[in-house]
Amino acid sequence: MDIKTAFGKAVKIKRVENDMSQEELANGAEMARSFISRVERGAANPSVTSVEKIATTLKCKPSELWVKAEGYLAG
Repeated sequence: MDIKTAFGKAVKIKRVENDMSQEELANGAEMARSFISRVERGAANPSVTSVEKIATTLKCKPSELWVKAEGYLAG
């Protein structure tokens, strides 16, 4: 697993924990649903600004997503 895939997994798990659809996350972060889908699949390389918007919408800090992603890489 690479870092983009691990980050995408962290985003998806946090989104599901928050009982949000991709559409709801996309709308809250002011992004296209297709971009959120690509992030979750590890097919997109989100900018720092995008990561911050996603985290804010998921009601967490960007660092929380990165720590989860690092855990997926290690495990």
